[in-house]
Amino acid sequence: MSQKEILNTDKAPAAIGPYNQAIKADKTLYVSGQIPLIPETMELITTGVADEAHQVLKNVEAILKNAGYGFEDVVKTSIFLSSMDYFATVNEVYASYFKDNQPARECVAVKTLPKEVNVEISVIAWKA
Repeated sequence: MSQKEILNTDKAPAAIGPYNQAIKADKTLYVSGQIPLIPETMELITTGVADEAHQVLKNVEAILKNAGYGFEDVVKTSIFLSSMDYFATVNEVYASYFKDNQPARECVAVKTLPKEVNVEISVIAWKA
């Protein structure tokens, strides 16, 4: 029988709306979009898009680890940017986390993101 499990950790920012950090359904983990909030203080990183991208991916990593997954288990990412001008910078940071066996992904520019951030990333992970 299929199981659905809600997962949250204090090592990543608390949800800022009516959602959870992650949902595990059978072997698949769905991680909600993460923005550059510091988990301990819920303050935003505002020192540049590279720093934002690193914080976002640290938050994703904390949620993955909490569920027993790692970046190597990610099969799909969705990257949202406030401007495609940030693509190269975010791509460079992203590549430092996804070194081998990179997942499928899309990267789109959107008009605005929560709290006026420049980067938001969600992932889907799978483990046999």
